[in-house]
Amino acid sequence: MKAMIFAAGLGTRLRPLTDDRPKALVEVEGKPLLRHTVENLQRFGFNDFVINVHHFAGKIETYLKENDNLGVNVALSKEETELLDTGGGIKFARPLLEGDGKFLIHNVDILSNLDISAMCEACPADAISTLLVSERETTRYFLFDDDGRLCGWTNLSTGEVKSPFGKIDPAKYNRFAFAGVHCVSDRIFPLMEGWPAKFSIVDFYLQAAKENPIYAYVQTGLELIDVGKIETLGLASDFIRRRR
Repeated sequence: MKAMIFAAGLGTRLRPLTDDRPKALVEVEGKPLLRHTVENLQRFGFNDFVINVHHFAGKIETYLKENDNLGVNVALSKEETELLDTGGGIKFARPLLEGDGKFLIHNVDILSNLDISAMCEACPADAISTLLVSERETTRYFLFDDDGRLCGWTNLSTGEVKSPFGKIDPAKYNRFAFAGVHCVSDRIFPLMEGWPAKFSIVDFYLQAAKENPIYAYVQTGLELIDVGKIETLGLASDFIRRRR
């Protein structure tokens, strides 16, 4: 099973650190986020990686070459002309991902105590994707029914609600925040045909969920740090030190 690491973003919330480097090479406790992510996934048996790159892509390529690809097999999905967003990034990487039945997507700026093996084993057979979610406070939430199936999305700050099933009452659904890790079936790729080169995976999921089940995965006791902004770097350092 392959893992795709999203590392192409501009990392604007980490400026000024990302003014001269990609987010993937921002260091926590003396080690780049990319290495933290790869080493964590290796603990669960992942050795084949696809990494999408755009912002300072050459620096990621150089880092990998100078560090023996971190001891794993790496293929770069180079989004050279423009960022393709999360859905477009997956679609573009299809030739590198397809073939094992399913694959893992993991944001490079996520540190967690997730049991990835348990999550992958728990993916329902009919799912085109299973999403790691949590009860953390935010303004944007996925909405799931009591069977854990995705039914919609809401933005609490604007009151906006989206659902492939028409008008729904968000209060009748279980509200969870997406945590940047998803186990995805190869069956997703034919469903992406006809979509543009650049699109959000959230928009795709909210359309595809009508006929193709997408489920939530909740881990009891989940600790998760989004290292996508300067304010969380200290929390990330504390998390890494506690796990040594």
